[in-house]
Amino acid sequence: MQPLDPFVFGPDQACFGCGPHNPKGMHLRFAVDGDEVVTTWTPTDGLEGPPGILHGGLQATLADEVGAWTLVGLLGRFGFTTSLQLRYLRPARIGEPIEARGRITRREGSRVNVAVRLTQGGKGLLSGRIAYVVPTVALAQKVLGQHLPEAWHHLADPE
Repeated sequence: MQPLDPFVFGPDQACFGCGPHNPKGMHLRFAVDGDEVVTTWTPTDGLEGPPGILHGGLQATLADEVGAWTLVGLLGRFGFTTSLQLRYLRPARIGEPIEARGRITRREGSRVNVAVRLTQGGKGLLSGRIAYVVPTVALAQKVLGQHLPEAWHHLADPE
């Protein structure tokens, strides 16, 4: 496996999922494994929905993060999420590692579809499809309503 640089978005990025210095974040790290991107994360106490079960929204966050990093790892691009279609297969347990994997299933111009899956103890937790748009710098700035940080420019589609 080839680890991906957690600082690819610059040292100051504060993403909840992958921001290296976000004190409230998940601090996810990713690697390329063949035609997939993978991460492993262990949920801790305080992240429950039902007792002992990881909140479903955090499972969706993990799925979206691995999907987004699939673009970074396999295409060298970042994307904005445009849709998530997720199916929860079984409860995710607190305190047990979860493996998340993403692979690109389709790319048409700036639109990219990624298949994601989460497993725990070798059993499927979640499967889904996530769609992203890979923006140009100009489009990213329009969506953000501010300048795109310089560290992100190399991950945008060319103008």
